[in-house]
Amino acid sequence: MPLLTADPAAFPAEPPADPRDPDVIAAHDWAAFRALDEMVDHWARPGWSDGSRAYYWMLTFPGHQQLTGLALRCQQALAPLGLDLVPTDGLHITLARVGAPDAVTAGQLENLVRSVEPTLPATFSMRAMPLAGSRGAVRLSVGPWQPLLHLHAALTEAARTAGLTPKKPTAVFRPHLSLAYNNRRRAAAPVVETVALLRTLPPAELPVAVVELVELRRDGRQYKWDVLNSLPLT
Repeated sequence: MPLLTADPAAFPAEPPADPRDPDVIAAHDWAAFRALDEMVDHWARPGWSDGSRAYYWMLTFPGHQQLTGLALRCQQALAPLGLDLVPTDGLHITLARVGAPDAVTAGQLENLVRSVEPTLPATFSMRAMPLAGSRGAVRLSVGPWQPLLHLHAALTEAARTAGLTPKKPTAVFRPHLSLAYNNRRRAAAPVVETVALLRTLPPAELPVAVVELVELRRDGRQYKWDVLNSLPLT
């Protein structure tokens, strides 16, 4: 399993003590979120204004009833906070950024897909666990991380093979599944208190059999995407 390292730009900055243990991951995410004094505007991101586009590897969960039910239950309780709720058809786990459309050619994308296909790991399952959050979002912890880290490492190595430069190494990858984005600076305490009441909900089991290469775009205060390639895991 790839070795995780601390990164002040990641959240949590420190990795969990055991990324193979979902309970350890969930507790670590919650401790980091609960310690926040302030949340920031998720959308105040230099270089990622409304209409921006980029190629990404993602996991998506269309029609997953258990995850949809969990998301809607959480979002119903979060709604009074005025967060930007993620539509149920927009639930996803971001894996790795490939690059902007004006910096990546069609040939490079084709080479990337060819490089990735023989290196993809086996299908796996994980669970979306108790609710937590970050500086700019409320999100479900996911775990175990081990298969996600192997998948991320395969995608980033394939990018190098295709002549692309991965934006982030696997060592600082922090998997998660966002349910709502924070849209202004605010005290964290009211959000943390609401999230705390939702942490006893049962997790959603997530089978992962496909990874998708998408063109992701920011559309107002939502993320939308077009799928370019859907690659089955082995």
